[in-house]
Amino acid sequence: MLLRLERWSDGDLDLLRQKNAPEMREHLGGPETEEAVLKRHRRYLEDGDPQVGLMFAIVLDTGERAGTIGYWERPWRDELVYETGWGVLPAYQGRGLASAAAQAVIEVAREQRRLRYLHAFPSVDHPASNAVCKKAGFTLLGETDFEYPPGTLMRSNDWRLELHPTFGARKAT
Repeated sequence: MLLRLERWSDGDLDLLRQKNAPEMREHLGGPETEEAVLKRHRRYLEDGDPQVGLMFAIVLDTGERAGTIGYWERPWRDELVYETGWGVLPAYQGRGLASAAAQAVIEVAREQRRLRYLHAFPSVDHPASNAVCKKAGFTLLGETDFEYPPGTLMRSNDWRLELHPTFGARKAT
């Protein structure tokens, strides 16, 4: 099944609401309020600088919107890195879409030629997302306490992928 990444658009609010279902948010602190979903949607629409990060809809060759993926910059261990995260709707899971989308977003982040590393922080209790990291070529650095949602620590795996081996680390400010 072929897919493409489409930059986040106003019409993707329904996709974000679908991703807010309890089964989609099981490893992410549970569903968000409607107000939080609307705030997230506005932020995704406003975040339009590929150097800093972008959100995408995962779109199948049939035109169906199957999930989301994105990358964004964040400080991590005194270094500025990109982080990535994804979610594939239940009807489309188990088809390799998350891995294919991860490969596509890696290429978009790599094209920015800005940061050395891309990280993913799936819950240690989420085998599917950890498998996506492995299949996409990330290296497992180990377990870590990761704050998500804000104010809540979750036990996560720290997966890292080198985007540009020749780039030096950028200090987080």
